[in-house]
Amino acid sequence: MRSLPALLAAFCLFLASCAQREEPHNYDIVVYGGTSGAITAAVQAKRMGKSVAIVCPDSHLGGLSSGGLGWTDSGNKEVIGGLSREFYQRVYDHYQKADAWKWQDREEYGNRGQGTPAIDGDARTMWIFEPHVAENIFEDFVTEYDIPVFRDEWLDRKNGVQKNSGRIKQITTLSGKVFAGSMFIDATYEGDLMAATGVSYHVGREANSVYGEEWNGVQVGTLHHNHWFQSDISPYVVPGDPSSGLLPRISAEDPGVRGEGDNKLQAYCFRMCLSSNPDNRVPFPQPPGYDPNQYELLVRVFDTGRRDYFQKFDPLPNHKTDTNNHGPFSTDNIGMNYDYPEASYERRKEIIKEHEVYQKGLMYFIANDPRIPSEIQNEMNRWGLAKDEFMDNGHWPHQIYVREARRMIGEYVMTEGDTLGKRIVPHSVGMGSYSLDSHNTQRYVKPDGFVQNEGDIGVKPKQPYQISYGSLIPKQEECENLLVPVCVSSSHIAFGSIRMEPVFMILGQSAATAACQAIDQNTSVQKIDRKQLRSQLLADKQVLENAE
Repeated sequence: MRSLPALLAAFCLFLASCAQREEPHNYDIVVYGGTSGAITAAVQAKRMGKSVAIVCPDSHLGGLSSGGLGWTDSGNKEVIGGLSREFYQRVYDHYQKADAWKWQDREEYGNRGQGTPAIDGDARTMWIFEPHVAENIFEDFVTEYDIPVFRDEWLDRKNGVQKNSGRIKQITTLSGKVFAGSMFIDATYEGDLMAATGVSYHVGREANSVYGEEWNGVQVGTLHHNHWFQSDISPYVVPGDPSSGLLPRISAEDPGVRGEGDNKLQAYCFRMCLSSNPDNRVPFPQPPGYDPNQYELLVRVFDTGRRDYFQKFDPLPNHKTDTNNHGPFSTDNIGMNYDYPEASYERRKEIIKEHEVYQKGLMYFIANDPRIPSEIQNEMNRWGLAKDEFMDNGHWPHQIYVREARRMIGEYVMTEGDTLGKRIVPHSVGMGSYSLDSHNTQRYVKPDGFVQNEGDIGVKPKQPYQISYGSLIPKQEECENLLVPVCVSSSHIAFGSIRMEPVFMILGQSAATAACQAIDQNTSVQKIDRKQLRSQLLADKQVLENAE
């Protein structure tokens, strides 16, 4: 028989465990993630009369749309409808206000853009914007619709998904919060809820033979865009001497055979918001751990006479930029993200920090190192981090550009054939139109002993294409109440076109519409009436097919 002190101790432990165990937060729909697609999903659920919560590991809402990607990769704007278009209309409304132009006259900015004009006055939309403007719009959405947002809540990926009879019952975060729902939407860039639920997915590039594609898999010898070494450059510490070892950030591995699959990912970077206004500019800081040797390869690029470094300093309002990768050695941190999708939260933070140090170091190097050509260095020193952006993060973007992580293998897999119009797509829930776009995946040594990049692809569809509802849902036997509008069911190269922020907002809205109808019809997401889904999407101004 246990002693009285032992019984008291056990009772105290019981009380403590009860205190730590929270009662579930119950909603019709639980949206996991803070991306642009997460916000449109939650707004649509609320518009359709359902209770909904956003549970996300992010502190800031909007993902890349508020994280520096202000130069929208929009493709054909005519097929952007619903809440996605409403977002860009709200951007337009913001820039109609005189006080939106603090650092620049509106007339001076004009209607910047090449394939992406900033302002479409007839449609009252604006496609180019500052990061804080986007974030404020997403915050306005959740405030207007009274949507609860649980920030800095990280899914317990090992034990946090309770599933019964093919359905998610509730999820638990690392803080101990529990969220129960009838339907769940994974709107993260990583697909963590999808993976923890046991749904099939893929990481990396499939072989072309898997889906009968041309532009998937290893692409040795494919040289699209300008993101490749156009001159013979030695990869070795001592040029021409293999015994001296490779320069940093060059792989010694064989890149593989064209068309074969691998587990590698296209490169990540941060979409920096820079300013050229002296009153709103922070000089590029030297980051802790800065090593100028990491950038020796760039010096050799400049030594060949190449000078096209500033082509992707795309102009945002108020003398700012959305600065993206350009050239063979730039902000893309090639080959340093392969383990990111499956990595622990701690490891992901290490990867993100390594990317931050690399990219901050790159900016500091160009602005300060004496080996940089004067015309490049002088231009770089006109720029700095925008003082009024990302103010709680040292003016650095709060979201790394996860161009690709996990991709679900769902009821329907979108492939190159769908995006290029080679087969009929069933049950459209939205449209894409951007080029099949993959950034470089590896930097290697060619058989002739010179360095080259591999993986950069840009193939433009002839016309916008439909995205199947089946690509948003798992197979019936894997889960009946989960939708995945970001890590959609698609091949690597098809995802290269689908993975644009306007499309994520479109698919977020469509996923929530389906979730609401599954609740109303008391059925699974696989068995909803897809004609009714189509009718509702059209009523909500989604664009589902090309105009005749």
